[in-house]
Amino acid sequence: MKVFSKLLLIISVLFLISCSVAKEKKGNTSFVYYQKGDASWYGPGFNGKKTASGEKFDMNKLTAAHKTLDFGTLVRVTNLNNNKRVIVRINDRGPFKKGRVIDLSKKAALEIDMINDGVVPVKLELVKN
Repeated sequence: MKVFSKLLLIISVLFLISCSVAKEKKGNTSFVYYQKGDASWYGPGFNGKKTASGEKFDMNKLTAAHKTLDFGTLVRVTNLNNNKRVIVRINDRGPFKKGRVIDLSKKAALEIDMINDGVVPVKLELVKN
């Protein structure tokens, strides 16, 4: 009986691990779950200013700010209120408000229909080619 219990425990742990690293594949691109939290957006007051990566911020491009992801990382952001998705490239640092995991450019915020809400719950997935 002890062997069965240990085997059941191992299978349960492996199942939970596989669920937390869920992968979705579309063509040659896969998406790996990374993080959940709140997203906000920024635009007019920062447009044309230098980002942390050194490039000029363009609120009309699909970019975003994240605290730790490498510059150039592609992230699929899903608005959990409506399931609309957008792929953005990380080019800046932020957000700097507690509980927020990503700041989207105005164009990205428009794509997932969050402009009026300002802050929405999101899921972040890393884009793997």
